[in-house]
Amino acid sequence: MTANTSTRATATPLIHGMALAALAFTACGGGATAPLPASSVVVTVSEQADPADLRPTSEWSSPINLGPEINSTSNDQGPVISRDELSIYFASTRPGGFGGNDLWVSRRAHKTDPWGPALNLGATINTSAVESTPFLSRDGLRLYFASARPGGVGGIDLWVSERADRTDDLGWGEPVNLGPAINSAAADLGPAFFRDRETERVTMYFYSTRPGGPGLRDIYRSTVDEAGSFTPAVLVAELSTPFEDEQPSVRRDGLEVFFASNRPGSMSTIVTDIWVARRAHASDSWSEPENLGPVINTAGLEARPALSFDGRRLYFFSDGHGGFGATDLLVTSRDLPERTSVPAEHPPQP
Repeated sequence: MTANTSTRATATPLIHGMALAALAFTACGGGATAPLPASSVVVTVSEQADPADLRPTSEWSSPINLGPEINSTSNDQGPVISRDELSIYFASTRPGGFGGNDLWVSRRAHKTDPWGPALNLGATINTSAVESTPFLSRDGLRLYFASARPGGVGGIDLWVSERADRTDDLGWGEPVNLGPAINSAAADLGPAFFRDRETERVTMYFYSTRPGGPGLRDIYRSTVDEAGSFTPAVLVAELSTPFEDEQPSVRRDGLEVFFASNRPGSMSTIVTDIWVARRAHASDSWSEPENLGPVINTAGLEARPALSFDGRRLYFFSDGHGGFGATDLLVTSRDLPERTSVPAEHPPQP
């Protein structure tokens, strides 16, 4: 396997009550965000109206390379796209960073514009150690990522950083470790969140090399309790095999999960393909995973899928589709039904 590298307006706390009465959500408005307590997740997942049934009506399109402003002659990996798709965060080994692998960002003014120059996130986020697999909260105010920086629980841990202005892609604060309920003495990477619209329960999926799973890398999940803290992580058995299973990305209604694996049925037994599993309800177990097929997957490496907020575009990295360097960032798209309802209790955000 290749190394796993590859996530604004000030906010006012908004409590969504019920089972998560103590969990701070964030909505648009004035006021400063509170400091990040090391003992709690402080997940911000306020979002636009819950989607209707977003089942695909067509196959994924041929992938498009994101271009030379984002991709370099080095490894460019692990993308995550902002909710408005105007900022993309990713990991890269290109020159100009602080370590072997740093987090970078590129921005554009409109979805149809080309991407601007990639910018290093700076010394607050990046260190001489490895930083990878970023994930950006839906309100754009928190950046979750993996890092081998000092002060963690294990070799690679999950961390979170906060900013007050979602338009300031370099304004991130000092990262906080997500703690021992999530992090282990092994490597813990690839965070991805979703909120169950019926129970309002927040779940983080990630992958880990900790013992106890069937493979070297397996997929785990942790929910957020009423105090806003992570519960101890548990194995997602239906997504984990004796092979490599990693880098999950959950659709925002929780009914699809994309991930990377080299399990049987992959184009290669050495490097990973992108797979998908589905379920009818967010409380169900996941279905038998399916390979996305030869339009997306090649005999090379395809990994770290990142689904857009509307579920219509999938960003990922690959060395099997040509490009500018060792691994490049690409995007593919699909057709989906339009949403048919906008529940009043979840007003749209700008």
